[in-house]
Amino acid sequence: MDRFTGRLLLPWLRFTVRPQDVSGQLKDAGSRICYVMGRDSSLDGMLLQRACARVGLPRPGKRLLPPDVPQRQRSLLALSRKVGFWNRRLDRRTPPGLRDLLAELRRDPAFDVMLVPVAVYWGRAPQREQVSWFRLLLSEDWALASGFRRALAVLFNGRNTVVEFGAPVSMRSLLADGGAANPARRVIRSMTAQLAASRAAYVGPDLSHRRTLLTEVLRARQVRNMVRQEAREKNLPLRQVMQQAREMFEEIAADYSHNLVRFSERFLRRLWNRIYDGLEVAHSETLTAIAAGNELVYVPCHRSTMDDLLVPYAVYTRGFAVPHIAAGINLNLPIVGPILRKGGAFFLRRSFRGSPLYTAVFMNYLGAIMARGHPIQYFVEGGRSRSGRSLSPKTGMLSMTLRSYIRQPVRPVMFVPVYLGYERIMEVDSYMGELSGKPKEKESLWGFLRSLKRLRENFGHVHVNIGEPIALVPLLDEHQPQWREKLGQDGRGATVSAAVDVLAQRIMRNINAAAAVTPVNLLALVLLATQRQVMLEADLRRQLAACLTLLREAPYSDRVTLPREDAAGIIEAGFKAQILHRPDADTIGLAPRHAAAMPYYRNNILHVFALPSLLACCFLSSPRLSLADLQRLAWRIYPYICSELFLRWDESELEAVVMQNLRALRAAGLLSSTADEGQWSAAPAASAEAVQLSVLARPTLQTIERYYLAIALLLRAGSGALTQSELEKRCQQMAQRMITLHGFFSPEFFDRTLFEGFLTLLRRRGVIRADGEGRLVFDDVLARIADDAELVLSEQLRHSILQVVHG
Repeated sequence: MDRFTGRLLLPWLRFTVRPQDVSGQLKDAGSRICYVMGRDSSLDGMLLQRACARVGLPRPGKRLLPPDVPQRQRSLLALSRKVGFWNRRLDRRTPPGLRDLLAELRRDPAFDVMLVPVAVYWGRAPQREQVSWFRLLLSEDWALASGFRRALAVLFNGRNTVVEFGAPVSMRSLLADGGAANPARRVIRSMTAQLAASRAAYVGPDLSHRRTLLTEVLRARQVRNMVRQEAREKNLPLRQVMQQAREMFEEIAADYSHNLVRFSERFLRRLWNRIYDGLEVAHSETLTAIAAGNELVYVPCHRSTMDDLLVPYAVYTRGFAVPHIAAGINLNLPIVGPILRKGGAFFLRRSFRGSPLYTAVFMNYLGAIMARGHPIQYFVEGGRSRSGRSLSPKTGMLSMTLRSYIRQPVRPVMFVPVYLGYERIMEVDSYMGELSGKPKEKESLWGFLRSLKRLRENFGHVHVNIGEPIALVPLLDEHQPQWREKLGQDGRGATVSAAVDVLAQRIMRNINAAAAVTPVNLLALVLLATQRQVMLEADLRRQLAACLTLLREAPYSDRVTLPREDAAGIIEAGFKAQILHRPDADTIGLAPRHAAAMPYYRNNILHVFALPSLLACCFLSSPRLSLADLQRLAWRIYPYICSELFLRWDESELEAVVMQNLRALRAAGLLSSTADEGQWSAAPAASAEAVQLSVLARPTLQTIERYYLAIALLLRAGSGALTQSELEKRCQQMAQRMITLHGFFSPEFFDRTLFEGFLTLLRRRGVIRADGEGRLVFDDVLARIADDAELVLSEQLRHSILQVVHG
């Protein structure tokens, strides 16, 4: 019946083969290939036949044994098959074909076969545009489907199917170190593990036993010890404390539902089409390379409340399992909380302090879902960025992830940085209010309902860019080769702390290295660098063209995505988004309605232009500089900008990167050089190119002004006069005064955390120190840094800063 149905439906079927270069991956496997499937299905076998024909692989009906040896099964094995007529059941006995292959391996030492696991997923093809509710119900999951349900799944999802080829394994090498006992069982276990890993990567882990997860967590040694300690310290019955632990588990744990995720995908697709002009996902092939067999931890930047939905949606529609999302307990609202929990969210309190039992339950829950292969997602920045810059990472979840892996290292962990880029975000007005001093509005059901009215607006394009993955094991090997001695232990101590700090910085750098540069970003970058956010249209077009040249000639990273438009197209996109207006026929400026929010979008890409902007700053006071002076100035300032913006280059790479950016500036027509590139010159002061160079310099110039302000305040107070906290407060006050006097709007200019980061880095580099009373002391090194800053800042800027300081 299955074969008859298959032949009837075969012309109807449409499928995708994964991976795309499977023929290249199997070209070295030779002609003796045996395909291994998890279940015996004539329809799956027919689909495999067509897939092999499409990609040029040997077909599964080929004979594998020599002609003189009888063979009961061709080059396709099924690990299980249904038997019985009235009472259908699974038969998991060794397939006869496998016994034949094993017998030939024993008989002929030169004989070998490459085993290739193959899985067919009905209703799981990525990026399908239109999927009905009924088809979603019949798409692939872990449940054993009845014959009728499977027939419906083939009928309704036959044009939405994936044929997944696994990595080939030599049967002889698989059995080489396993001895002679039960070779068939060894082969079956290996193939079953590969097929299960593939299914977990694309469908998600089996979630049919949530109660067993609860039992596993509550029976963990750390939880039992903490229950006994809590009962002893608070003089409570063990049963009562165990009930508290159970309630904590229920407060934390996700209650994932495949059906809700399928319905949510359809709902969110319609929502994105309504509020966005397009959702673009870049570098998703990275996930294909690492999904199977690894524990994926998605670590996106945090820009908007939509981040919680966009990343899982992008991952799921590309054919991968939905991650479990770490959500703050403040989002566990009535109605909303249970839906998020069904979608894979697990909740955590803002602070674990004072509750060791809660910490033990959470840590063991996290370790259990990692061991089972559930992908995880959390935001390393903690909260959403109000300024558009990347925030300093919070290492709490990273530390718990590392400790959970060291305690229970079942699957290799891969951290996947994700950059989220918006042309407009819903919360930008509230962000501007908070930066201006308004209190943050607390999450509530009423606030959530009020925010729904904004879904009638259009927010342009949104970008989800996958960054370079970070493997945990090599990082641990690099920073503490003895970490394996702690396997099965708690994982606490300096070893994990050191690795966590390095990992946090690497994640932030890899997020920024996958930035999406949009027309809105570029317009904000250019127009905010002018006095009144207005330019002649011809000048704006030239400046945008120069920026595009820099992006192409000296790319920040191969994962940065660029706008498809040219300079004229970017201006047209700005008018379409209503962020531009024309004060008169020849000029273009930022629309007053959106001008206050533009620093947010400029800050999204500050790091991309940081180095060319820094080099442009060097020519504001000196129109001609030697290469040695440029390298020295860049080397002096770069560490502080690198720390603030999470730039991707080490100081050892700086010399080559400076040279690359100088050549890009020359290609854009903003600089010239001698033939040996030993001397570099800016255009004459009155030229259009000189104006372009000053506009490019402006974003980094504000950062250097902030540094010079902090140094000037410290030099004026004198060594040993101020604590770091006192200096940070004065810096913030003086920065606010500068904004008032000079009239530019940049709320992050007086952000105290930026001053704190700069002063902390000065201390870490030994430029300033704290004495026994916590007061900052320094020597001539600080004055030399101030002298270098004076080479970059114009005399007028230096005087305006010193006027504020002395005033």
